[in-house]
Amino acid sequence: MLTEMLPFTLNLDATAIAGASLWSLALYLAFSGIGDWIIHQLQRWFNFAEQSLYINRAEFEKTRIARESQNAFYASLFSIVPFLIFGSLCNYGIELSLGRSWAISMGILACVSCGVYELGRRDGREQ
Repeated sequence: MLTEMLPFTLNLDATAIAGASLWSLALYLAFSGIGDWIIHQLQRWFNFAEQSLYINRAEFEKTRIARESQNAFYASLFSIVPFLIFGSLCNYGIELSLGRSWAISMGILACVSCGVYELGRRDGREQ
């Protein structure tokens, strides 16, 4: 169905997408503090950029709560992009050095180990 709508063929490699996604998830879990910082900075930037669109201050304050929550949602979505880029680079590097099957396997191992690390980090922070 997609090939009927597009005038060109779009070849997607499922194993490359899976490997990059696994590595992205592992990096997102391992560097959750950086992810939180990226979300905060994007949210600040979105709020600042949207404030410059309004001329009247009263109009800006009227819908502030709804816009700030919408900007927080967009910031959390866009914070994934750097991790997708670095996850793709990790996957590509391991595919070149060890092979395609090892990239997927090591991505799974990285996800599990980074997930255990994140659980331990959060548990240690609560006590």
